[in-house]
Amino acid sequence: MKEYAALLVPAMGKFGGRLLVSPTGVVTAKEAGLQQMTIVVEFDGYEIALAAYESDDHKKMLAALGSSVERDFRIVEGD
Repeated sequence: MKEYAALLVPAMGKFGGRLLVSPTGVVTAKEAGLQQMTIVVEFDGYEIALAAYESDDHKKMLAALGSSVERDFRIVEGD
């Protein structure tokens, strides 16, 4: 997880990504929510977010996590 976190900011920064919620942020689960790590990155556009997701840097981040981590990932277009 430390390697993933170290790769996160520089990798997403290449696409202008701004970290809004970090991997070390406090999570308070409510209702059916799960107590799990949450990361939120904001980009200037939907297509830029897709490019960041498909980038080699993002693939390196995934490799750093290994197969023992289950991810729930979303790319959402904002207003």
